[in-house]
Amino acid sequence: VQLQASGGGSVQAGGSLRLSCEVFGDSFSKYGLGWFRRVPGDDRRSVALMNSGGDRTWYLDAVKGRFTISRDNAERTVYLQMNNLKPEDTGEYYCAVADVGSYWQTSVYDYYGQGTQVTVSS
Repeated sequence: VQLQASGGGSVQAGGSLRLSCEVFGDSFSKYGLGWFRRVPGDDRRSVALMNSGGDRTWYLDAVKGRFTISRDNAERTVYLQMNNLKPEDTGEYYCAVADVGSYWQTSVYDYYGQGTQVTVSS
């Protein structure tokens, strides 16, 4: 499985960005999908996760109500819409795939794309 992320950039606080990630694999509709974030000096942490059916999601408390994860099975793409961005949202964002296991368990995400940088200035 290979993943190609895009959509990062620099915005001012209060702005919006949409990250996209195209997934190259044989069973996209069966994958759990997620977005993770890493900041310098910290581990990569989950931000938003979605099950294979697209009807269950999990969000980091700090982004609830501002970020939305979605998927388009026809396009084999997962999105992260980020609204009302804050400086603390700054980091490198990674899309990820889980082909087995429960989507809310971060340990099951075995495949990651390259990071895309998001920088939010105050």
